[in-house]
Amino acid sequence: MLPNTFLDSLEGLPGFSRDSFVAVHTLKEQITSVRLNSAKQFDISKHHFLNDKQAIPWCSGAYYLPTRPFFVTDPIWHAGAYYVQEASSMFLHHVLSQIIPNPTNEKVLDLCAAPGGKTTLMANYFPDGLVVANETIKQRNAVLVENVTKWGGDHVVVSQNDPSHFKALPNFFDVLMVDAPCSGSGLFRKDPAAIEQWSLDSVQHCSTRQTRIIEDSIDTLKEGGYLIYSTCSYSFSEDEKMMDFIGGIQGMQSVDIPLPAAWNIVACESPIIHAKGFRFYPDKIKGEGFFIAVFQKLQTTSADYFSDDVKLIATTKKELEVLQAYFDLPLTYDYINHQSSILALSKKFEAELKALLKHLYIKKMGLTIGEIKGKDFIPSHALAMSNWVNLPFGSMEVEEETALQYLRRADLNLPGGKGWQAIVYNNIRLGWIKLLPNRSNNYYPNEWRILKY
Repeated sequence: MLPNTFLDSLEGLPGFSRDSFVAVHTLKEQITSVRLNSAKQFDISKHHFLNDKQAIPWCSGAYYLPTRPFFVTDPIWHAGAYYVQEASSMFLHHVLSQIIPNPTNEKVLDLCAAPGGKTTLMANYFPDGLVVANETIKQRNAVLVENVTKWGGDHVVVSQNDPSHFKALPNFFDVLMVDAPCSGSGLFRKDPAAIEQWSLDSVQHCSTRQTRIIEDSIDTLKEGGYLIYSTCSYSFSEDEKMMDFIGGIQGMQSVDIPLPAAWNIVACESPIIHAKGFRFYPDKIKGEGFFIAVFQKLQTTSADYFSDDVKLIATTKKELEVLQAYFDLPLTYDYINHQSSILALSKKFEAELKALLKHLYIKKMGLTIGEIKGKDFIPSHALAMSNWVNLPFGSMEVEEETALQYLRRADLNLPGGKGWQAIVYNNIRLGWIKLLPNRSNNYYPNEWRILKY
């Protein structure tokens, strides 16, 4: 049951209708939505829960599902073919389509990124850009690394830093996405346990924290760049009040985003500077509670970022010869040694990647290709998950039950052949296996395996 202190705090806010708001929470309807990975193609008809889907109007390639399937038993979910994401938060796609309709080489920061929904959305939207996904909390960062790896893009960097650390990179990013930690009232229907944790004090605490996050990170945004601020809270202190704070920062200007009235998304304004934002209410749209606003940085007072040259350990001629004996390496990457593995880093963003390495704690960068041991090449799981077209070794298409056994990291009895093979289900690579005369070695990452289903 929603507390009266919470409902009273929303009275008078744009779009809030107490009776219908309470009624929709009483129903406790569970809405499931997914967003397809545009870089991974598969036969949708083989996945029955996608056959009766309904398009989400504000996000390309995103759908409502009629029921919630048990995703753990779908092999291609484990391989990043789609992401289960709350529908309202996918409005980010519409925002990006309005402010950067023709993306090229933009540099994007998702400051509070775990578990990776908005990061993977931006990885698809900016295929030729550089996406930095940051998460401060170690455990959440590990989940972010997993989801980014499975999604497959080699242009996503994962960092684990406090927002203040980005002061070392002034005027660096074209887009700063701040999906701020909040009191979570927008998810009460999805997570009723969160109701017990809500209080007016927690709202004020979150508002103070959100202010600090913006203050600490705003300098990393380029002149002309865009700040996208969002929460899953209905509270004025975390939404309209924050719009007034952001719009009051020198050089920041509110950006209005056009949208069809039929979507039933509620437009709102901040009381002081009349900045534009949008509220999502579950009694008005098919989704959970959400808030988003956009600002552009029209001027800056900080100097551009500067980075001394960071020394990367290039692969040796002998190492490259070993790799090239297995497959053709794309020419648009530098190949370096890092923690016993070989990484592919985009030449296009060489200076930017070095700057990130100099100033941030990096958990994932570029594409980890694998290891070289003598004349042997041991491929990484990230290589199997990647969007690279020409990979080493062969591939083996398997049925669903075999795919699930593989994902459980169980022993498999597979026909014929020897050496490395990519296990494939419905055109999606799941990972590597090594066939030996009397057995096969399963190389699916142990920490990601299915424990039970």
